[in-house]
Amino acid sequence: MSLFGTILEKLGFGHKAEAAPAPAPAAEAAAPAPVAPPAVQAISVVDVVGKLEGLAAQNPQKLNWKTSIVDLLKLLGIDSSLDARKQLATELGCPADKMGDSAQMNIWLHKTVLQKIADNGGNVPAELL
Repeated sequence: MSLFGTILEKLGFGHKAEAAPAPAPAAEAAAPAPVAPPAVQAISVVDVVGKLEGLAAQNPQKLNWKTSIVDLLKLLGIDSSLDARKQLATELGCPADKMGDSAQMNIWLHKTVLQKIADNGGNVPAELL
């Protein structure tokens, strides 16, 4: 799995309620009562802020996920080492000029990760994008 895929998984993307199986047909052909289809509650928007704030509240470290890619990765339990961040930056298409400067890469990476989370249905506030 890609590193970004791991981020989405940790945030709860892709988890939708399953529809219940259709009832088996009755053994006798007496007019069966119509059965309403089961309600499927699909998760269309992942509460990213709520999830991250909840994790931050439980974490003994004071992690500032809103501005730091390192803290965001730590909060999700993902390797935040420079090598891991370079791998994630490469995966997400970081420009070569930013890859040579870890501070610029981190800023680009944080903004890009949050934008891609939003693109995948996460409720990331506009001020963080």
